[in-house]
Amino acid sequence: MTMQETLRDLQQRALPEIQQTEHPEALEALRVKYLGKKGELTAVLRQMGSLSAEERPAMGQLANQVREEVEKALQSAGEILRAAAQEKKLAAEALDVTLPGNAEGLGHMHPLTLVRRRIEDIFTGLGFQIADGPEVETDYYNFEALNIPEGHPARDTQDTLYFTDSLLLRTQTSGVQVRTMEKLGHDVRIICPGRVYRSDAVDATHSPMFHQIEGLVVGKGVSMADLRGILELFAREMFGENTRIRFRPHHFPFTEPSAEVDVSCFACGGKGCRLCKGEGWIEILGAGVVHPHVLRACNIDPDVYSGYAFGLGLERVVMCRYGIDDMRLLFENDVRFLSQF
Repeated sequence: MTMQETLRDLQQRALPEIQQTEHPEALEALRVKYLGKKGELTAVLRQMGSLSAEERPAMGQLANQVREEVEKALQSAGEILRAAAQEKKLAAEALDVTLPGNAEGLGHMHPLTLVRRRIEDIFTGLGFQIADGPEVETDYYNFEALNIPEGHPARDTQDTLYFTDSLLLRTQTSGVQVRTMEKLGHDVRIICPGRVYRSDAVDATHSPMFHQIEGLVVGKGVSMADLRGILELFAREMFGENTRIRFRPHHFPFTEPSAEVDVSCFACGGKGCRLCKGEGWIEILGAGVVHPHVLRACNIDPDVYSGYAFGLGLERVVMCRYGIDDMRLLFENDVRFLSQF
């Protein structure tokens, strides 16, 4: 078979094979078979040296023509295969753009944040300002300035977490009140929300970290009657218009006189139920008239000025408000629980 016949035969075999190929891998195999370094066309071209000078131009032109035809067929077949693959992929990933999208679930505030902001709104509406202070506190601001000197039994009941003998994690936000009185003097009307820490074992009603909101008013003529009035307003705004409060005598080192404050059960209206344990009242906070020793420690003359203070545990209010019986639920970040609020 002459070289011309070999080239024509190669073309006649290659083109139908390429056109009938159904897979990219098979197409690549045909390219290597016919046009690769060891392919059939390359093998034919190596025989060009055996031709006479008159035959070479004609055979070279024919060889180039065959190469172009094969390359063109390969390119065309490749485009067809790629288009078919794209069609198959699109069919497999069919998307109906008229269908509604999947809505992303939005988060919401934690119940502690909801109630804290509600309390802040109530008191700021009554003219109070929000004050803040350090959570790592000194012994002086956490105890001594609040009429709780070294050796006082109140220190033993608070299970304080100390860093050093004089540096600790605050057990109450009252230190913010002292710092504010030192800064502003006798014209004070603040609430102090924040985290506090005590060395308590974790159970249904205790946590080593919890939240307090304390309030302080200092000025001329401030009395226990003013304290009762402001707490009655707070209770009605927080728990409903028909809510009542009662004071029970108590002792706090930093107030004199002092009282535990109860609110009428907002679930049963004071008749007695599971939430109030049948008593009709729920203990909600402690309060009293600021002790003269505390005022003197802040360079305020107790013969001229007086004040009242109160403090509540945020977790207790949240648990009462939502009927939660285990404080641990507030800190475990269980979405099944939190999604209820």
